[in-house]
Amino acid sequence: MKKTLIIIGMGGHSKVVADVARRSGYELLGFLDNRKPDAPHGTYLGTVDEFPYAQYADTWFFVAIGNNPVRQKVAEQLKAAGAKLATLIDPSALLGSGVTVGEGTLVMPGCIVNADSTIGSQVILNTAATVDHDCVVGDGSHLSPGVHVAGTVQIGNLTHVGIGASVIQSVKIGDRVVIGAGAAVVRDVPDGVTAVGVPAKIIKTNE
Repeated sequence: MKKTLIIIGMGGHSKVVADVARRSGYELLGFLDNRKPDAPHGTYLGTVDEFPYAQYADTWFFVAIGNNPVRQKVAEQLKAAGAKLATLIDPSALLGSGVTVGEGTLVMPGCIVNADSTIGSQVILNTAATVDHDCVVGDGSHLSPGVHVAGTVQIGNLTHVGIGASVIQSVKIGDRVVIGAGAAVVRDVPDGVTAVGVPAKIIKTNE
């Protein structure tokens, strides 16, 4: 019997999440969103706030929201309601020995996570992102498509690394950081800032 899944969110990100879920063997029951879409791309089951989670005790749920703080907040709301949160790893992804992946995390097609790396909960490893050995990616963070992270890098919580960015070995990136698209991070980045360019330089403090 297939495991059943309900996806939270009906934006574009939820389309690719649905594809990963199907490839991973889930039967997709539908989508929840507090705003009913004008042109839904699947079965709309209602709002997140009013859904009868207790009636779906055997169903898994996945939060497909790109915004890092919102994704983490909704995940906590679901757990408080007793929902089971799925972890989705595309069959094409390669995970090395000793890798751990947290609850509610998405690992997209073509990703590589090498030995003894730790990926937190509610993380997005987007298409073809690579994480080398002994890295840590904190809860609620997002590595965009084509991001490459060298060995022993630490990335904090709720951090966004933009498309095509690269991070050299042993760098530490803090919490709530934004790394711009195509940036090359060659030194540590503190909490709560935006850094862009080659090499990446801090341009502002995030609100």
